[in-house]
Amino acid sequence: MSSMERVYQIDQMLGGRKLVTRSELQERLGVSWATLKRDLAYLKDRLHAPIVFDRELGGYRFDHESKRVGPQYELPGLWFSAEEIHALLTMQHLLSNLDTGGLLGPQIKPLLARLTGLLGVADDPVEQVQRRIRVQTVGARKFNLDHFQAVGSALLRRKRLLIGYHARGTDETTEREVSPQRLVHYRDNWYLDAWCHLRNDLRAFAVDAIARAEILDTRARDVAEKRLDEVLGSGYGIFTGDNVTWATLRFTPARSRWVAAERWHPMQEGTLRKDGSFELKLPYTDDRELIMDIMKYGADCVVAAPKALRDRVAAELDRARLNYSTSA
Repeated sequence: MSSMERVYQIDQMLGGRKLVTRSELQERLGVSWATLKRDLAYLKDRLHAPIVFDRELGGYRFDHESKRVGPQYELPGLWFSAEEIHALLTMQHLLSNLDTGGLLGPQIKPLLARLTGLLGVADDPVEQVQRRIRVQTVGARKFNLDHFQAVGSALLRRKRLLIGYHARGTDETTEREVSPQRLVHYRDNWYLDAWCHLRNDLRAFAVDAIARAEILDTRARDVAEKRLDEVLGSGYGIFTGDNVTWATLRFTPARSRWVAAERWHPMQEGTLRKDGSFELKLPYTDDRELIMDIMKYGADCVVAAPKALRDRVAAELDRARLNYSTSA
């Protein structure tokens, strides 16, 4: 742990508690008493931290009661970890692409300003961070901000929505009355989990496929979160359903090093086999998105089970070969 990391650890410990003993500080930081003294002196003398030793209680604390004389206490700029910088940039990217002038505007704008400020306290200014680190989105679709605002408003106000929904698979537009349950950001696209009163069941609707949206005065039907997860979260990807089947996929040793680190599903089970191949087991209710992900690995992925899924993948490969040969 570097000296600057220790400074932030000390600040965090003293800021979160009324009193911290010397032994607690040394144990947390893993340093000698001499090193701890130097760190405390640096905080007090160079950074003007209001640290005092309370002899009566036998520990260190921040003195928030005494009147400050001289410069205010302020930690120097820091550099975030890889996980933290990715999270901050991802949040900034998501928020900047939402409707900042609509329903969420009053909440989004201050949050964006705060995120920009957090990025700016790194060793480099925010412009440098944003120029050097980018969050790329692939396959994201544009969505109508007017409809996103209506969806978000109905969701938060617990009102039903009357939507015109374009199903890309059938190329048909139907009118649906739905009770919004939650918004989901998945693979750089937005989806609305809702109770469909036309189908009398839970459905996931792509927000960009909503052609029109009208907020109704009718109270939305509430569905328990457990039920939402059972129907909308048990399958693979964005497709939903109750009939869950488990797939077993085997990847060649050449691809196992990548797949072993990938997260295909929250409930997946992975095993590295003796021959270096990787076996992945995961649930699905609709095979369309799963087949798409299987096929991108080509001959490096074999469907071990179930047979129905193996046959479906084989049929898709045959269809792809046929299309390729006829278009060549």
